Amino acid sequence: MPQDPQLVLVTDLDGTLLGGSLAWRRRFYAWLARERQRVLHVFCTGRDLQSVARVLATDASHGLAAPHLVIGDVGCTVACGVSLALVPPAMEPIEALWAGKSELLAQLLVDVPGLSPQPISVDRRLAFSYDPELFDSALIARIEAHGVDCLISDDRYFDVLPAGVNKGSTLLALLDWLQLDRHRVVTAGDSLNDLAMFETGLAGVMVGNAEPALQLQLPELPHTYLARAQGCEGIVEGLIHFGFGYLLGDMQAELQR
Repeated sequence: MPQDPQLVLVTDLDGTLLGGSLAWRRRFYAWLARERQRVLHVFCTGRDLQSVARVLATDASHGLAAPHLVIGDVGCTVACGVSLALVPPAMEPIEALWAGKSELLAQLLVDVPGLSPQPISVDRRLAFSYDPELFDSALIARIEAHGVDCLISDDRYFDVLPAGVNKGSTLLALLDWLQLDRHRVVTAGDSLNDLAMFETGLAGVMVGNAEPALQLQLPELPHTYLARAQGCEGIVEGLIHFGFGYLLGDMQAELQR
């Protein structure tokens, strides 16, 4: 991991780092691989570590390398990017907030119309497929009364997380733990579970294919740039906007043609 990175790039996966044309993805992945000593790369995703491992295996053929760090499970997991081993100092506060809640909440949410459990490999959150036509939104207050937060994204995912834990809170805690300069951080995302990253006040890139519900939040996000381009190309556009174009080499000229 770079000791003094010039850029800390924090990217969502689906729709963001895995989004855009294949040509731009390959170009961007090659750049990330070349710049590992100058760019500290963090995945910040709703996927669990098993799912992240599958992405790395599948997209290796396109040049995607392991990041330096992974924030997974919508902020409930922090791991080494290469080994995917948990980082205990970052995990302990999250686990303390979740202690004793999993079994109680699982019983509360059995057979709830509109929620179908997703198979995930962690016990620090609950994840469901979500049908807004069937789910009674009045249940959210009852669920959150147990010291948790409910997060709906893409109108199809429903996560139950430890109270106050999200992509943004975990990212800020990680930056403080690593003593990284927040002025060198750029985040990128496309869905409502990325909103917490954009609400941190860190520089943010909302890629052009961001879901409409997220784009509606843009007026309240003064440090977030809405890219015209999608996926990886949108990340590059945002990096140029925030003054990191000098790191991008030929990609900057390619985008500005």
